[in-house]
Amino acid sequence: MTPVGRTRVELRRSERIAVVALLLVASLLVAHPAAAAPAARCELPAAGEPFRTATPEQQDLDVTQLRRAVNQLSLRSRLSVRVFRNNCLVAQSALTPITDNVSNNLWSVTKSVTSLLTGIAIGDGKLSLDDPIGRYLPEGPSWGSPKHRALTVRQLLTQSSGLDQAILAEALTLGLDPSQPRQALAQPFVHEPGTTFQYSQLNISLLGFVVQRAVGEDLQEYAQRRLFGPIGIRDGSYFWLRDRSGLVYGYSNLFMKPKQLARLALLMSNGGTWRGTRVVPADYVKAVSQPSPTNGCYGFLFWTNRGTPCTGADIPSAQTVDHRMVPSAPVDTYEMNGTGGQLAIMVPSLGLTVVTTGYFGNIALNPQTLLGAGPSDEMQYTFFRSLLKAFRDVDVPDPGPFRGDRLQLDLNPMNFLSPKVLLRSLLASPSCNVLVCDGTIPTQGLIRNVQALPGLAAAG
Repeated sequence: MTPVGRTRVELRRSERIAVVALLLVASLLVAHPAAAAPAARCELPAAGEPFRTATPEQQDLDVTQLRRAVNQLSLRSRLSVRVFRNNCLVAQSALTPITDNVSNNLWSVTKSVTSLLTGIAIGDGKLSLDDPIGRYLPEGPSWGSPKHRALTVRQLLTQSSGLDQAILAEALTLGLDPSQPRQALAQPFVHEPGTTFQYSQLNISLLGFVVQRAVGEDLQEYAQRRLFGPIGIRDGSYFWLRDRSGLVYGYSNLFMKPKQLARLALLMSNGGTWRGTRVVPADYVKAVSQPSPTNGCYGFLFWTNRGTPCTGADIPSAQTVDHRMVPSAPVDTYEMNGTGGQLAIMVPSLGLTVVTTGYFGNIALNPQTLLGAGPSDEMQYTFFRSLLKAFRDVDVPDPGPFRGDRLQLDLNPMNFLSPKVLLRSLLASPSCNVLVCDGTIPTQGLIRNVQALPGLAAAG
């Protein structure tokens, strides 16, 4: 065969090989189509800017099912509902634009804010988790016994101080409190510190005072400079109630607008950073949702879905169950949770953030669940059962309807309204009580409250 003939044969053979290779590649592409590109993340808003939005389809969500889930939640006495995925606002309730500039008491979400300030102070090197609080307290007979002063920051963060508590009795002195930390230190021990979960109020204000002393700055001013300001919450656009001595309430009474609560939630969903700026230490963000030794559903003043058993608050009585907080939600779900259902919910595995405000909404026979104080939350269970059906890129088995827990009928008011706790708060010590504190009638906090009241109506 001539060289030219051999060349033609070789070319034909090469063409056949190329065709076979192309057919093979095509078959592989059909059998294994390219994975869809992950949904894009939205940029977090600067101060004064609105949240970035995306269509549900752009975030791999079924629009009909998403709308159904939001509408179902809205009917549960919700003043506002927002759903974000990857920082993008993908759905909100019809009432949200109307209520968005109305300040609302965040109730115990304030505890989570106090936790974040503790974490920031730890990151600043001002204190440590296992520091005894006595290191930061003034000296004097009304500032706790050696055992009180040996309590650690960690024990206050996990609600395991062992001090006597009664939720409503602690809160009933609102407006009369002469000094929240001294009122907390006036309570005797009913458990060994670190051994038992008991949901307290004044203990968290004691923690706030410890942080204030550690950083050497008024707690609200520290919060504005190191937490609120960096995420775009303007000074003077919210209201944080103070006791008569001038300390803000670490456990409650922080009034913010729903859109401001959403910024706090998105901060956590972004690992403690905001527009490239580190606000909360990354290791502390991870730590807040880790179950504590005394309660599988409670971390550092955040509720978490990571552990069992779960114990609720003492109203009307504490109940412990052997399941996760919201069994229909992913295990890595955690939240800031305030009375009546002020909720900032973060689900890192789904890039999901849900923020809602309102008053109650649980439907259940169990008094603990009905009041939103138990370890089970029917409203959240039903919402997540519906919401997760909207995810097109995640296949979640239907957990079935909410089954509820064993009915607990311990309605003894002494659980939450103990007169002994109330009297110790009003008469904390001879040197500081409801009448006088350190030889004077404390009014500093009352004056600052009046001065700050315009924050309830200010834009922010």
